[in-house]
Amino acid sequence: MAARWLRAGKRVAALTRGNSSSLASIGIEPIVGDVLHPESLQRLPPAATVLYAVGMDRSAGASMHDVYVGGLKNVLDALPECGHFIYVSTTGVYGQSDGDWVNEDSPTEPTEESGRVVLEAERLIKSRLTSFTILRFAGLYGPDRLLRKAAILKGEPLVGDSEKWLNLIHVDDGADAVLALEAHISSGETYNIVDNEPMRRRDFYELLAKLLNAPPAAFDHRPEPGSANRRVGNRKVTNAVNWRPRLFNYQQGLPAAVAASTL
Repeated sequence: MAARWLRAGKRVAALTRGNSSSLASIGIEPIVGDVLHPESLQRLPPAATVLYAVGMDRSAGASMHDVYVGGLKNVLDALPECGHFIYVSTTGVYGQSDGDWVNEDSPTEPTEESGRVVLEAERLIKSRLTSFTILRFAGLYGPDRLLRKAAILKGEPLVGDSEKWLNLIHVDDGADAVLALEAHISSGETYNIVDNEPMRRRDFYELLAKLLNAPPAAFDHRPEPGSANRRVGNRKVTNAVNWRPRLFNYQQGLPAAVAASTL
């Protein structure tokens, strides 16, 4: 997203815990800080758009709740007024496990702790802001972001039910969605960001193994009581803005992602 904004001639700043020279070298203004340390957030500048997409560094020793809820609170406390706050959430806030379709009006009753934490973060935003958009991203894949690649290359069995559904979005299509919704300032709308066709795990990993010239994908069908199994729809966002996934499904997106990856 930073690269796309820069190409559009916009001024872009990014909060980072380090690595400031690499950001500066491509034209991004680095702001060294950490969402877990409020005193480090005092230099956050005003912005027309804030894209909040903080990831979890498991090596840092903080809990997911600390990062996703506590860190978000620290940023909201320090952030000057902004025109549009875009929060990258996850379809993990849905808890459905029956394989049925879900949309933005479906109940959010996550069975996993990660989903409950992110749902709490969503509620924090709703309690603090008026001009915001929540984007519930499906699993991201793309160049050098290939799910279970290491295990596939080693021929290791993938644990879990291979017939359960996967919901994915190519990273380029995800960025396109953010750009489309940036201009569509809403008062608290939530959108699922996912491609047009959910897939069975088996189908995805069998194609990935073939594209990687790896051994055929193998599966360890251990029971997964209560684990996610749903098909996530994107009709709300495609009706709201001029956005459609250019890579309609994994059969289009996965070959492109593998071809562009460093193998």
